[in-house]
Amino acid sequence: MPFTLDDHVAIVTGNSSGLGKAIGLALGKAGVRVPISFCNNRERAEQTLEEYRAAGVESMLIQADVTTEQGVKRLFEEVEATFGPPDILVPNATCEQPLKPIEQYDWTFYERMIDFFIKSPFLLTKRALPGMKAKRWGRIISITSEVFHRSVAPFTAYAAAKGGQIGWSRSLARELAPAGITVNMVAPGWIPTERHAYDSPTLKDEYFALIPARRWGQPDDVASAVLYLASEEASFVTGQTLCVNGGLTPW
Repeated sequence: MPFTLDDHVAIVTGNSSGLGKAIGLALGKAGVRVPISFCNNRERAEQTLEEYRAAGVESMLIQADVTTEQGVKRLFEEVEATFGPPDILVPNATCEQPLKPIEQYDWTFYERMIDFFIKSPFLLTKRALPGMKAKRWGRIISITSEVFHRSVAPFTAYAAAKGGQIGWSRSLARELAPAGITVNMVAPGWIPTERHAYDSPTLKDEYFALIPARRWGQPDDVASAVLYLASEEASFVTGQTLCVNGGLTPW
């Protein structure tokens, strides 16, 4: 079967809900052991754990703030103790992303974006690399965003951090290729998930009108892209950004 990943271990950050939940489930169904990594909402994480296990996914709960060194250390130690060294890494955790004119942002908010989209992937990758290099096999797949490609405004803080994440990933891909480790990105469009439940209907309608595929993207669309990039079939693909947005950015 294609995209079979038995005997692999993945860390998908922020996978108790939304896109992360779907990504972890897709990897788990392909044979990967996938813990639930969450920061605050234990009740939601426990519900997701039940869903994973009902689908036959080997999983466990780990509470950790992956924007801190201590949180990343705790996450890896617990995963390694139960499942072994992770060789698939999906930095996905995020926070609120309000669209504001630049005058309404402050540097503290910019730093928060940098913490989630550059600092956290950096900390996670540094911790994962010894095991990946020893195995000479690894997959690092960052969840970025179409906002960088589309120059979405007013969204400077988020767009800047996502642009930094993309540049970091592209450089890292060339650095790690000789070690058998691929580094790629999946850039979703606006995918309706729990976090978008209260978004403006007008904005949703305006966005939908732009989608050439004439349908909303689903979390499983993003999860399938991640599954491909994690697979053996994608072993010669690295440094790439796969936009999952129904043709909205065909460049």
